[in-house]
Amino acid sequence: MPVTTEYDVVIVGAGPAGTACALALRHSGKRVALVDKAQFPRDKICGDAIPSPTLKHLARLDPGYVTELRTLLASHQAPTTHSRLLAPSGEELRIAWHNPAFNSPRLHFDAALLTLVRRHTNTEILENYTVRSLQTDKHGVTLTSADAAQPPLRAALVIGCDGANSVVARSLMPHASLDRAYHCAAVRAYYKAVADAPEDTSDFYFLREYRAGYCWVFPVGGGVYNVGFGVLSEEVAARRLNLKHELSELLANHPHLAPRFAQAEALTPITGFGLPLGGSNRPVHGHRTLLCGDAAALIDPLQGHGIDKAVHSGILAAAQVQACFEAQRFDAAFLAAYAQQVERWIGRELAQRYRFMRFMASKAWLVDLVVRAAHWPWLRRKLLRAVG
Repeated sequence: MPVTTEYDVVIVGAGPAGTACALALRHSGKRVALVDKAQFPRDKICGDAIPSPTLKHLARLDPGYVTELRTLLASHQAPTTHSRLLAPSGEELRIAWHNPAFNSPRLHFDAALLTLVRRHTNTEILENYTVRSLQTDKHGVTLTSADAAQPPLRAALVIGCDGANSVVARSLMPHASLDRAYHCAAVRAYYKAVADAPEDTSDFYFLREYRAGYCWVFPVGGGVYNVGFGVLSEEVAARRLNLKHELSELLANHPHLAPRFAQAEALTPITGFGLPLGGSNRPVHGHRTLLCGDAAALIDPLQGHGIDKAVHSGILAAAQVQACFEAQRFDAAFLAAYAQQVERWIGRELAQRYRFMRFMASKAWLVDLVVRAAHWPWLRRKLLRAVG
């Protein structure tokens, strides 16, 4: 067996949470490994929306990161200054956003974040390393690769940033089952030649036929659009929905979507993914282990995005890492401080938004009413605060 490689911290998953954590540890003096099962650049099935708080969190680490990131993505992004919301009734609401946000394919966005880690930290990056299992003891954690030729990794702390199907989360919750009430299923494809599709505007279609979910059309730059459809998983199971078929039907027959896609060209097949929603009180820590981003179920239940929460939680995890080494404590009781920070800065908001989503889910008439009323400026401001 190959000799075990020793680190202070191993971050599993090189997406937004993992790279943010590595960037936040750049001056820690610790030996950090960032491992991922893929070779970058790699696609990540997603809506590709990069909310404005993402940039704020990166700027708090170093304002230069944001400038450099936007430069790296110069030809692979679409600044989103507006959103259009279409109510089940067909009434439209156009919203102007004041904080900078953009859409970018995760193929390019995640690779750009990893480039920042390569340029600005001493992190050892291990691509094509699939973690098969974790073994935790009182002295550390051993991570074993699915490839027997790759050496096991040993660390004092493991940070699980490995997404919705996190192997690190499963090590903490080996018998956990999928809670469809706190899970969304979605599908996505890329299109070009979409009609009535300004490159600065993201479109949201709320549909009377589906209780909790929406269809989206997001520009990602270069005349390409991320088009998808997501629904709460309990509805998918109850109605036995085939979301790939449902999206195809929407684009072909929906009175507002069909004209836009009559001449559109699909660039990719329709592919599916799952989203563990926030608000479920899912554990985010254990002995020598922290979870961030999707692995910690930190996805906005109202809008379905989680990149900003992933970056924020990765930075919070890095602060906890520093505290652990200063105190030389890595037990679950000490790591509970991280869970408290996540709850304070992220969890409470997600729980509120989950309750709001459930309240609105079965009331298409209320969505119609909100969109209609939001044409009044003072109600529009309240809506903006509610949806972020």
